[in-house]
Amino acid sequence: MKNSLIICDKREDYGTDWYASIINIRKWSLFQVSVSFNDYPSWPYLQIRSGSGDVLNVLFWAHKFGLDFTFMSRTWDWSRY
Repeated sequence: MKNSLIICDKREDYGTDWYASIINIRKWSLFQVSVSFNDYPSWPYLQIRSGSGDVLNVLFWAHKFGLDFTFMSRTWDWSRY
């Protein structure tokens, strides 16, 4: 992963994900956000997590819509999957 100010991309896998990473240094990002619209619905939930590679991670999901943001975490690398 190279150093960059902003990375934006779109990923298609059981729906569409749009994501952005801001201030990336090696494998770490200051702030990341993702908006998802998936093919399969799910029950709504809210997940707030700290630790395990993240300072703060918040995930919100309702029906087919998802919103995820992290503060000071490892940079998402979808090319590994």
